[in-house]
Amino acid sequence: MAAPILVTGGTGTIGRQVVPLLRDAGRDVRVLTRHGREPADGVEYVTGDLLKNEGIEAALDGVEIVLHLAGSNKGDDEVARNLAQAVARTRVKHLVLISVIAADRVPLAWMKTQVETERAVVESGVPYTILRAAQFHDLVLKVVESMAKMPVVPIPGGLRFQPVDARDVAARLVQLALGEPAGRVPDLAGPKVYGLKELVRGYLEVRGKRRPTMPVRIPGKAGRAYRAAGNLTLDGADHGTRTWEDFLVERLGQPKEILTSAPAR
Repeated sequence: MAAPILVTGGTGTIGRQVVPLLRDAGRDVRVLTRHGREPADGVEYVTGDLLKNEGIEAALDGVEIVLHLAGSNKGDDEVARNLAQAVARTRVKHLVLISVIAADRVPLAWMKTQVETERAVVESGVPYTILRAAQFHDLVLKVVESMAKMPVVPIPGGLRFQPVDARDVAARLVQLALGEPAGRVPDLAGPKVYGLKELVRGYLEVRGKRRPTMPVRIPGKAGRAYRAAGNLTLDGADHGTRTWEDFLVERLGQPKEILTSAPAR
């Protein structure tokens, strides 16, 4: 009987996609969660807190593969260190991490924590795979929804994204987890590059709204990095299949014909 696979962040945006795919592959799944749940559909829930370093050893009992998908606005590096230290004391044979494209190229505090998170995994001594992914469509939607509430939408000049569908990322993560440890693998981005204005415009068109826009400039080193496409992987990346337009149609339930196709940049 195959050992269960431990998923951290199994109830989050990406985890909710990964867990059923692992079950479809015939694997038993254990989810580390801060809130207790009853087992269901071949999924066991173990209560613990990675940031407080609680419950990790019990969650790892008998596990050989770990997918670390848990993330937040802060503390990801500390969480990863706690997990990596615990994993190093067990029989785990493969530690899989999801990270973010350009973690080491954009000088933002959160990006630096992602670099430290990757370092914790690499230095754990456990065979690992690290996949850097672009921003999920779900996150981009939250951003543009918030921006579209303003009477005038500020558009940072030169800011571009290559958003990727969480389902495409989940499928890749499961493929990697069930394979051999591969170290840092090619980044995974969406099939098209969009300026922020194009993303906002697509959302407004689906919603049947109009908003004036105003160009603004991101200052400092971060602004220079974004204008230089430092947050993108334009060469050597793998690509998902679902576009921003596909996602909007599915999520917001509008006819695709009303969308203006956003050209690649």
